[in-house]
Amino acid sequence: MGFSGSSPADAGSIKLEPFQFAVQVVRGRWFMFFSSFLIMAAAGATYIFSIYSKDIKTSLGYDQSTLNTLSFFKDLGANVGIISGLINEVTPPWVVLAIGAGMNLFGYLMIYLAITGRTAPPRVWLMCLYICVGANSQTFANTGSLVTCVKNFPESRGIVLGLLKGFVGLSGAIITQLYYAIYFDDSKSLVLLIAWLPAAISIIFIHTIRIMKVVASPDGKTPRAFYHFLYISIVLAAYLMTAIIVEKSVGRHFTQPEYGVSVTIVFSLLLLPLAVVVKEELKIFNRKKRDLQNPAPIDITVEKPPKLKSNSPADATVAEGMKKQRSIVDRLRPPARGEDYSILQALVSIDMLVLFFASICGVGGTLTAIDNMGQIGESLGYPKRSIGTFVSLISIWNYAGRVTSGFASEALLTKFKLPRPLMLTAVLLLSCVGHLLIAFGVPNSLYFASVVIGFCFGAQWPLLFAIISEIFGLKYYSTLYNFGGAASPLGSYILNVRVAGHLYDVQARKQRSALGAAAAASIGKDLTCMGVECYKMSFLIITAVTVLGAAVSLVLVWRTKEFYRGDIYAKFREQRDAAEKELAIGGFGVGFEEKTRRTRFRSRLPATRVMVEE
Repeated sequence: MGFSGSSPADAGSIKLEPFQFAVQVVRGRWFMFFSSFLIMAAAGATYIFSIYSKDIKTSLGYDQSTLNTLSFFKDLGANVGIISGLINEVTPPWVVLAIGAGMNLFGYLMIYLAITGRTAPPRVWLMCLYICVGANSQTFANTGSLVTCVKNFPESRGIVLGLLKGFVGLSGAIITQLYYAIYFDDSKSLVLLIAWLPAAISIIFIHTIRIMKVVASPDGKTPRAFYHFLYISIVLAAYLMTAIIVEKSVGRHFTQPEYGVSVTIVFSLLLLPLAVVVKEELKIFNRKKRDLQNPAPIDITVEKPPKLKSNSPADATVAEGMKKQRSIVDRLRPPARGEDYSILQALVSIDMLVLFFASICGVGGTLTAIDNMGQIGESLGYPKRSIGTFVSLISIWNYAGRVTSGFASEALLTKFKLPRPLMLTAVLLLSCVGHLLIAFGVPNSLYFASVVIGFCFGAQWPLLFAIISEIFGLKYYSTLYNFGGAASPLGSYILNVRVAGHLYDVQARKQRSALGAAAAASIGKDLTCMGVECYKMSFLIITAVTVLGAAVSLVLVWRTKEFYRGDIYAKFREQRDAAEKELAIGGFGVGFEEKTRRTRFRSRLPATRVMVEE
C-alpha cells in the first residue's frame, strides 16, 4: 500500500540548524568517544609514582620495603576493579564515574596533606588505604568510559582498547608537563595536581558517557575516524618525545614559562580530535538527509505461528523438573567460545586461568620495573632530573605499545587470522630484554630499558582485555574486564614487594654495615643502595618468571587456534542487521528531533509490500 504526502523537495529542505546540530554532536557516540579520551588522558596517575615516591619515603621515614608495600597497595587499587565492575552492571556509567571522582580526590588529597605536614604522620596501614582508594578510582574511570566504548563499538574493540589505553599511557607524560608548568620542581604538589585534575575531568564529561545503539559503518569497514584519532595521538606522542629529547640535548632544564608554552601545545593537540567528531557528526546528518530523499521499499514477512500442543499437568510438572536440572548443570558448563559466559563460568574456565597466570608473570614484571624506576636510576648513578625523563619515556612508549597492539592485533586478526594470545606471547618475550638491561646495569642503557619496558607494559593491556571480550563475550564484560586487571597487583606483590623490595633492602643493609657506625649515623635512617647489585638478582628472577609466563600463554594459543580461525564478529553483525531491520519497519527517522519526525517522516514513508507465509 502507498502513502501520499509532500514532494521529495521537502526532505531536501532540511537545514543545518546550529543549535540542533550542536546537541547532536554532544549527544553522539563520537563525542562520547572524545570525552573518554580526555578522561583516560588524566587517569594514569599511578604511572608517575616514581616522581613523588622519594618524597613519601623521606617525609615519613620509610625504608624501601615499606615504600614497595605502599606501591603494592597502589597497584592493588589501580587494578582490582571488581567493585566498579559490579556497580556498572546495575547502574548507568555516570554513577561509576561520579564515585571514582570522589575516591580520587579523597585518596590523593589525604596523601598530599600527610607528606606536607598539614596532618599528623599517618600510620603505614592508613597511607596504604589512602593510596589504594585514590588508585582504585582509576578502575572506576576505566569501567565507566572504556568498557562503555567497547560495548558501543564491538566490531572495533581492539582499536578502541588500543586508543583509549594509549591515552592512559600518555597521561604520565601529560601530567608531568602540566606539573612542571604549574609547580615547576615542587614534587609534593604533584600529588595535589593528581588529586583534583582527574576528578574534575570526570565530572565535566559525566553525562556524555552512556551505552548507545550500535551503528554500522556505511561501507562495512573500520570507521576512518579511528585512524584520524590515531594520527592525532601519534603527533601528540611525537611532540612529547621531542620535548624530552630537546630538553636533554640543550644541556639544561626548561624554565617554568617554557613548560607553559609546551603545555599549551599539548592541550591544543588534546582538543584537536574534536574536529574529527564534528566532521563525523556532519556525515551522519547528511546521510540521514539522503535517506529522507531516497527512501527504500520495505518487505514485511508475516509468519503464522505454529499450533501449540496442549500438555497435561503431569507432563508440565516433569518438564519443569527437567528444566531445573538443566539450569543447574548449565550454570557450570561453559558455552562455546565467543558466546556470553556467566561470571562464574568465566572465572573457573581453563582459558581464564591460563590467561590470568600469564598476565601475572608479564604485567607483574614490567610494573615492578616502572614502580622502581626512580630507585633503579638512583642506584645506577643517574641524576635526579633523569628520573623524570625515564617516567616520560615509559609513559610515551606505554602509549606506543597500547595503540600498536590494539591496531596491529586487529589488522593481523582480520587479515591473517593470527590469534591475539600469540601476540601476547611475543610481547612477554620482548619485555625480557628490558629486564636484562636493568639486571646487568649496562652504562646509559636505562633509557633504552625504559622504552622497552614501557612499550611491553602498554602492549599487554589491550591484548588482555580484547582476549577476555572475545572468548567470554560482552554481557558481563564490566566485571570480567576488572578481574583480568587483578593480575597486576598480584604479580606486583610477588615480584615487587617480596622480591625486588626485599633484595634491595638486603643489599642496602650490607652497604650500611660496610660503612661503619659513624658513617651510617651520618646518613640517618634512610636505607639507600648504590650499584648494579641492588637490583641484579631481582631482575634475573623477573626475567625467568616472564619466560615462564610466555610458555604458559602458548597453552592458550593452542586451545583457541580454531576459534580465531573463524569469524569471531559474525554474531555482532547479525544482531546489528536484525536491529536495523526492526528499526526500518517500525522506527522511521530515529535520531532526529521529535518535531522533524512528525512533520517530515510521516509524509515520506516508503511504499511497503506485505507478504504472508503459510
